[in-house]
Amino acid sequence: MVAHPISSMTGFARIDGEAVGARYTWEIKSVNGRGLEQRFRTPAGLDRVEPGARSQIADRLARGNVNCILTVEVAPGVSTFRVNAAALTAAIAAVQDVKSWIDCSQPSAEAILGLRGVLEPNPGPEDEDAAVLDTAILSSLGDAITKLIEVRVEEGAKLLAAITGLLDEVEALTAAARDHAEADPQAIKERLNRQLNELLSGGEIPDDRLAIEAAALAVKADIREELDRLTAHIEAARDLLKAGGPIGRRLDFLAQEFNREANTLCAKAHGLELKRIGLDLKAAIDRIREQAQNVE
Repeated sequence: MVAHPISSMTGFARIDGEAVGARYTWEIKSVNGRGLEQRFRTPAGLDRVEPGARSQIADRLARGNVNCILTVEVAPGVSTFRVNAAALTAAIAAVQDVKSWIDCSQPSAEAILGLRGVLEPNPGPEDEDAAVLDTAILSSLGDAITKLIEVRVEEGAKLLAAITGLLDEVEALTAAARDHAEADPQAIKERLNRQLNELLSGGEIPDDRLAIEAAALAVKADIREELDRLTAHIEAARDLLKAGGPIGRRLDFLAQEFNREANTLCAKAHGLELKRIGLDLKAAIDRIREQAQNVE
């Protein structure tokens, strides 16, 4: 039984809310990433909620590229923001300076209001409303993260089933390789004797050189060590899946270890049948690694 659910790094969530006459929406999308990377897009004057939002995401997600978009719509007659006259004057003056140098169109009011500092929170009595809005927005973000995690866990369940099936396939192929004649100690000994006879048929070989060649042939002929390591990696991967949680990096590392043993098995195989088993192993392991790249 999985102690902690496995999560994908892919998901989407949307949450709507309303407070002090303002309607707001969080949209969060996450995709695969090597670590946890956060990107935010917020309305002018509301970038102040970003530090708290970043902290919430870092507390609850381990990996993934997370994009967060906050949109806010203020009801008519209710203003949580004001225009900073000094910043607006400076922005307009800068526009006129640019127009004196180059021929360009006049920027729209929306573009100027979008400049940082031109639109700012209202001071005075409405500071309390701004605080209430910030609290509501951050609370809704928590709900959005919860929804995103639920989606990622649902995707993680699909990944768990896919990886488990691939591990079963790798286990079956490993067993087939172990049962193959080339893995039998007696077959290894006979093949080694044939190769030594071929070496000796060309004439006398110094004893020290013969010992070196014999040792090299013995190592190259024996695939049991690779099969033992493959079996150990299968057990380690199953243990990781049972533990659950953010196991993506360790699973990816294990897939690399799997691949190393499969490559060695293919290199040592003499017969076509064992080579085919080795190639099938590599194909299954590649699919495990592809799935592991999606795990948190």
